[in-house]
Amino acid sequence: MVQEKRYPNGLRVLVKQMPGLYSVTIGILVGTGGAMETDAEDGISHFIEHMQFKGTKKRNAFEVSDAFDRIGAQVNAFTGKDTTCYYTKCTTDHVDAAFEALSDLFLNATYPEDELEREKGVVCEEISMNEDSPEDLCLDLLARATYGNQNYGRNILGPASNVKGFTVDDIKRYKEARYCPENIVISFAGGIDFTTAIALVETYFGNLPKGNYQKRILTPQYLGQSLFKTKPIEQMHFALSYPSIPLEHPLNLAHSIMNNVLGGSMTSRLFQEVREKMGLAYSVYSYASRYAECGSLTVYAGVNPEKANSAYDAVQDVLKAFQANGITDEEFIRGREQMKASTIFGLENTSSQMLIYGKEMLYRNCLYDIDERFEKLQQVKKSDVEEAIEWTFGDVGNKKAVAVVGNTDKPFSV
Repeated sequence: MVQEKRYPNGLRVLVKQMPGLYSVTIGILVGTGGAMETDAEDGISHFIEHMQFKGTKKRNAFEVSDAFDRIGAQVNAFTGKDTTCYYTKCTTDHVDAAFEALSDLFLNATYPEDELEREKGVVCEEISMNEDSPEDLCLDLLARATYGNQNYGRNILGPASNVKGFTVDDIKRYKEARYCPENIVISFAGGIDFTTAIALVETYFGNLPKGNYQKRILTPQYLGQSLFKTKPIEQMHFALSYPSIPLEHPLNLAHSIMNNVLGGSMTSRLFQEVREKMGLAYSVYSYASRYAECGSLTVYAGVNPEKANSAYDAVQDVLKAFQANGITDEEFIRGREQMKASTIFGLENTSSQMLIYGKEMLYRNCLYDIDERFEKLQQVKKSDVEEAIEWTFGDVGNKKAVAVVGNTDKPFSV
């Protein structure tokens, strides 16, 4: 059972009650992230996420963490391209204390100067760590090759030069424009009833003013560049990106089935051809990224440098055959069943449910309807999947972006 409540200031709350469970996951989702930043703000969404944990009006940084640890609760946060989320998972007997602590760090952070300077060093280390992860580095480079240095092309961490220069005023200015009730969703999932959840929200968020929300209109352009970064490492990492469907496109489910068939499992085309039959890659897969304004289909592979060109050619051959020949009946059924299973698996976890329902409300402003999703999934036809293939790899999507990271001094051809 799932219920919602909307407040005059724009705040939205939803509660997914899961009887029989002894845990609850609570998330506070904000519709902001790396894509919503200006050049001067690049990296600030992620930096703010860190700083929210560094002290409030009544707790120092240690006491913020201890408020959760003393009741056995988990707490964390993440920043994405278009979402920032603060969440806790606790037992049902400690839901009051967990929500109070989560609300405190979200609403009452004070950003002490000593913590601000210390956390700049932490985030700069995280940026350095990302440089040491060639797979992540390759996919970040691909985003830039795809969209340039704006919106969805931004690295969520931002440049170290920006991070070192952020001030308390910068944080407050950004939060005033983005952390507003009309851009916030609070999502509960687990062993909690609607009345209890709403009482908690109204206790801690009841006086939240409407704010000065500044909706940012994004106009991403698909650039289709080929970029490379030289790294003295053992493997070569390359990725390709094709323009694809946005979040609300009617081919959304068909496109997900398409991705499962192409590179979403061990029986996928890419895995079977490039790894199992040709032995050209240890890791090879595909995934879809969908946003309100745009989308992309990404193919990634990590390979031996001596086999990099052969692997790159093999991946392109798989994609060409995929576009030319479509999929078999067996692949269609397998891909659809994989989608059903992954959806069901997600519904059996309070953390997954919190995110599924929270993101649906944040992105689409409605409740997630699992029965409707299964009904629509059952209605998807093989021809719909083949239309999604043509949309992505045919005339509509004839641009591709490429990124390569490794011991190389030149890009791959587009």
